[in-house]
Amino acid sequence: MSRRIVLAPDSFKGTATAAEAADALARGWRSVAPDDEIVELPMADGGEGTLDAFAVAVPGARRVQVTVTGPDDRPVDAAWLRLPDGTAVVELALASGITLLDPLRPLDAQTLGFGEAIAAALDAGATGLLLAIGGSSSTDGGTGALVALGARFLDGDGRPIPRGGGGLASLAVVDVSGLRTLPAEGARILSDVTNPLLGPTGAAAVFAPQKGATPDEVDLLEANLARLARIVRGGDALAAAPGAGAAGGTGFGLLAWGARMAGGAGAVADAIGLDAALAGASLVVTGEGRFDGQSAAGKVPSEVTARAAAAGVPVGLVAGAITADASGFAASVSLSALAGSGAAAMAEPLRWLEAAGAVLARG
Repeated sequence: MSRRIVLAPDSFKGTATAAEAADALARGWRSVAPDDEIVELPMADGGEGTLDAFAVAVPGARRVQVTVTGPDDRPVDAAWLRLPDGTAVVELALASGITLLDPLRPLDAQTLGFGEAIAAALDAGATGLLLAIGGSSSTDGGTGALVALGARFLDGDGRPIPRGGGGLASLAVVDVSGLRTLPAEGARILSDVTNPLLGPTGAAAVFAPQKGATPDEVDLLEANLARLARIVRGGDALAAAPGAGAAGGTGFGLLAWGARMAGGAGAVADAIGLDAALAGASLVVTGEGRFDGQSAAGKVPSEVTARAAAAGVPVGLVAGAITADASGFAASVSLSALAGSGAAAMAEPLRWLEAAGAVLARG
């Protein structure tokens, strides 16, 4: 008797997108059980690969190419995704992501291109927005994106401040009179980050070092973001909101625009119809690059596991490395163990993902 198998992995960051991972797992599974029905639903949590996940999972989704200003002011070929219901998915990593920079620019990188991609979607008639903000290169509080949407950030002489988090030091006035309105269905922010804008768990302290900031630069960026929060109307309250510190404070900027936090993996699961896919399934397979102690905190495997439990569906786990207790899964496969080492698994991730699919199919 054929089974219905749902494949819902996250990306294996740096080695395979979620769509590539799902496809490789499917090939491996079919090599053992060709008669089983395979449903590929690549997942995401709002970070890199979110747009690709939607493109694969939502029938009729259409990618729209757009050239925007990259985080270092050079042109970047990016894209946004039009869903059949008129919603646009816009991914920050494609337009303003850290992988677009070499070297890193902790004070000067900015989110202008992300805002330009949002503006392009609005110009094309998007009725709602899903804004995936993981993978940011900057700590500019989302000011670059808001500039592209019509806001003005000025110094004491009425001149535009320099781009990037460093430029916020001269901020004196925020003019939102020209800021575009939200689309009719609003804008939802996709992110699994719950950090506030400021303080020891804020955007500068936690994330700026990952973007190349020295300790002195972290202090400067913290002060600059605090300055932004004081000047933006209602900024003090917004700065404390969960997720305001996401993507170098881009969460804060989008909240100030009127967008709302929707969570990461949960919102993606809703949008791609994961619950409907699980109905009647024999097994769902999820995974990520590293399954560790943080995987239970809003990451894709925890979201898939929770929904599978509600549907009474067992869960299989595939990860590049498994360093946390995986005894709650019906089966688990470590690519590092399968390949003999982490280096071998990372060198040929699709080969070992395919092998993992075959292992799970054999039971």
